[in-house]
Amino acid sequence: MAATVRLLDNRWADAYAAGLDEPGKLLYRSNLLGADKRITNYGGGNTSAKVTETDPLTGEKVKILWVKGSGGDVGTIKLDGFATLYQDKLDSLKGIYKGVEDEDRMVGFLPHCTYNLNSRAASIDTPLHGFVPFTHVDHMHPDAIIAIAASRNSKELTRQIFGDTIGWLPWRRPGFQLGLDLEAFVKANPNAKGVVLESHGLFTWADDAKTCYELTLAVINKAITWFAEQTEGKTIFGGVATQSLPLEERRAIAARLMPEIRGRIGKAERKLGHFDDQDAVLEFVNSKNLRPLGALGTSCPDHFLRTKIRPLIVDFDPAKPDVDAVIASLDKALEDYRADYARYYNDCKHDNSPAMRDANPVVFLVPGVGMLSFARDKATARIASEFYVNAINVMRGASTVSEYQGLPEQEAFDIEYWLLEEAKLQRMPKPKSLAGRVAFVTGGAGGIGRATAARLIGEGACVVLADIDQAALDGTQADFAKQFGTDAVRGVKLDVTKEDAVIASFAGACVEFGGVDILVSNAGIASSAPIESTELSMWNKNIDILATGYFLVSREAFRLFRKQDLGGNVVFVASKNGLASSPNAAAYCTAKAAEIHLARCLALEGAEAGIRVNTVNPDAVLRGSKIWSGEWREQRAASSKIEINELEEHYRKRSMLKLNVFPEDIAEAIYFLASDLSAKSTGNIINVDAGNAQSFPR
Repeated sequence: MAATVRLLDNRWADAYAAGLDEPGKLLYRSNLLGADKRITNYGGGNTSAKVTETDPLTGEKVKILWVKGSGGDVGTIKLDGFATLYQDKLDSLKGIYKGVEDEDRMVGFLPHCTYNLNSRAASIDTPLHGFVPFTHVDHMHPDAIIAIAASRNSKELTRQIFGDTIGWLPWRRPGFQLGLDLEAFVKANPNAKGVVLESHGLFTWADDAKTCYELTLAVINKAITWFAEQTEGKTIFGGVATQSLPLEERRAIAARLMPEIRGRIGKAERKLGHFDDQDAVLEFVNSKNLRPLGALGTSCPDHFLRTKIRPLIVDFDPAKPDVDAVIASLDKALEDYRADYARYYNDCKHDNSPAMRDANPVVFLVPGVGMLSFARDKATARIASEFYVNAINVMRGASTVSEYQGLPEQEAFDIEYWLLEEAKLQRMPKPKSLAGRVAFVTGGAGGIGRATAARLIGEGACVVLADIDQAALDGTQADFAKQFGTDAVRGVKLDVTKEDAVIASFAGACVEFGGVDILVSNAGIASSAPIESTELSMWNKNIDILATGYFLVSREAFRLFRKQDLGGNVVFVASKNGLASSPNAAAYCTAKAAEIHLARCLALEGAEAGIRVNTVNPDAVLRGSKIWSGEWREQRAASSKIEINELEEHYRKRSMLKLNVFPEDIAEAIYFLASDLSAKSTGNIINVDAGNAQSFPR
């Protein structure tokens, strides 16, 4: 066995499991299995248990099938993610089944088997679990098993590796008939402990939850061990065709390519990107067999539903890295891919097939660089990348010990455009207003920046938080990751006065998300002093941050917006003081006035490209503000000849509406200007100051 092989660990804790009932043990087993992507991919596979329950109608003991519900993920599922069905009612469906042409109709009967009014929809895999006559059943998609299942001689390999312990069934689309096939196999092979499904995955079963879990691990570990022994010393993917570029070069190329691709595939629906250059990816994209294997497509249905049947392989030579030439060739490459996808659709469609969906690729493979993936949200783009890594692992194993085979196009089409799959897509909630957008927020860890980021993420955007305060940035990013998920937010320490740092931060945003759609320029400081006491350093600092900093980030945003050709949106957070002068604040007021005029200039320049530029003018936003936590608070109190603790009430009374202004109020105005609600507005100013006649725009 190769020294580097890493087997799955048995993580079952008897002491913990002893306190669980049968549904609890099912949940525990599911979460353990789903925690390792070598066992199953996100959302893939399912688990079940047949549990004795009390019928709420009769009070009698009945057998209930608990099985992962439609669309769930075993790694993160909770108890409410399981569908529950009367086993006897499920069994009774066999009497009305008319054959494979009846598959779709049978799904409609599953809700009639529901136990205890459970609203969780049962998946099409329910009969596969229900008809296996064992208490506990696992269905996983391990790379090592699918590598066997996707080999040309998968039946022979299964028997060679597992003997009579694990059987084999030919490819069949998941559904009622496959459930009957599994039932027939178990009856004919009473000593078998599982079965490999051709081009699909693994089923294992037992009458005890722990035994089922440990059996699943043992079968996968045996396959991992066998592949390690068989592939050691062998040429992988036909050998090496090219070498990887250094890490920083790979990221720099990804930063250039991703917005160009995103712009070309995101006009009908915005897309977010993900970059992956892990070792498994680089080994594949650098190999001699990249193109022939990539053209075969993926095998497991879960893989190609996420990745499309095949990737687009970018024509790039890392030995002569000409990114400009690649960009110039993208239009033709995408045109050819779309034409081939349309050919696939037209060759395979049925009279009742849904209309052709987005024909753009999901996965882009770049020799020497890595993999770029795009989808309607960041999580889906990342998961698509993870699934294609699964596919790479499968191709690696199968092509080394045998001959890899993808699913025939007709079989792939019949799953991709399955009417039940279409119905599932139609049930998906309507995208939020900023879905597919990326916002770059400077001063993102301060009061206004943090509130703005939360508002934009809440509407479906991904956000890059840029702030010079590392501690505040880390805390804000951690809070948002916990609240919204890690896919929604990235943080970058940024001094907006440093040109190189600004350029690098936008390149980083392109690598993380594929590009940027919204710039909220909010980084700020404040200072107060009579003009004769204003030091040049104070003047320069205000101009550097509030004028030059705003220029640098907006210039970089404009460059990126034009590459993407998707329009763009810039919102400056200026101040009431940019329109209404204040005593003892000449440096601050002048810099804020420069911001407002810069925004007007940019609105003129950006309009022809669909780039909108607008301004929000806050006033006296004390709560959560880092600006107001320093000397500025003392200086403004002194200027108004009041105590520091009287400032908030002072500003409330000063306003026309007699209201305080909070960060969330500014965030609401920023959201309005950043969203399509204001699609016909540019060059405008919204004052959020509770009313101040001096600052009325003129």
